[in-house]
Amino acid sequence: MNLTAPIFTDADKAREHLEATRWPHGPICPHCGVIDEATALKGSAHRAGLYQCNACREQFTITVGTVFERSKVPLNKWLLATYLMSSSKKGISAHQVGRTLGVTYKTAWFMCHRIREAMAEANPAPMGGEGKTVEADESVVGGKEKNKRLSKRNAKNIGAVGKQVVFTLVERSGRARSFHVANVSGKTLRPLLVKHVDRKSALMTDDAGQYRPVGKEFASHETVNHGIEEYVRGNAHSNTVEGFFSLLKRGVVGTFHHVSEAHLARYLAEFDFRYSNRIALGINDTMRTDELLRGIGGKRLTYRRTGEAAHA
Repeated sequence: MNLTAPIFTDADKAREHLEATRWPHGPICPHCGVIDEATALKGSAHRAGLYQCNACREQFTITVGTVFERSKVPLNKWLLATYLMSSSKKGISAHQVGRTLGVTYKTAWFMCHRIREAMAEANPAPMGGEGKTVEADESVVGGKEKNKRLSKRNAKNIGAVGKQVVFTLVERSGRARSFHVANVSGKTLRPLLVKHVDRKSALMTDDAGQYRPVGKEFASHETVNHGIEEYVRGNAHSNTVEGFFSLLKRGVVGTFHHVSEAHLARYLAEFDFRYSNRIALGINDTMRTDELLRGIGGKRLTYRRTGEAAHA
């Protein structure tokens, strides 16, 4: 998609594209949920894109009930920011978004967090399933931690040195799902594994002790011993999730420089979204952006909720 495309330069074209993407079967009333039972209000006193639901009589536009609602930023700039964040493999900083869109840093920062909110999965289904493999691993972001393996003591002290623990699940040839966790232990990780991974899946991890008990709850559990430099043994490896961490860390260090604990979950949702909708799965930048636009509904985010301090 060309950055000079009409949807990025004309607010009306942007609105029409958003309507076609989110409402392929006609307008959907955000108040009562009725589909294609709305009348476009085209009087001189009505703004473009205003509809009235014939069922509940409420008025709405395409942005009502979405992360774009009540924004003074033109819709074409919202779509451009969405495209930039969807297509930047290692992310794009709010400073760069602000310069590209011609808006203040504060506005760009808030826009980026709204878009990240839209990237988060709503009611995610368990990953994997019969015949599928899910890799699980933990790492740290922030700082310059060289040792990937974390002792319980190090994990508990991680916040004191500016590092945060991230636990990620990656379905081979599929999705990624990441979590900010307080520490690395069976008590912390087991609830996430059993909730987000189908028990019929094959589980792949390193040989850390926290995975041994929960591994018995899945169809199979294989490990590799990184301590003796064993990284692949037949089909047993955690290289897929390691690749995800490599991408995440390059983004945090090279693009954002600092990610606060308060906002880490949204940054993880951003990297998960791009990975789960990547080129290797047949999803190009345009398709990924449209997928994100379909997910902006029901995810309002106010500036107060994001916190007063701006980061990256």
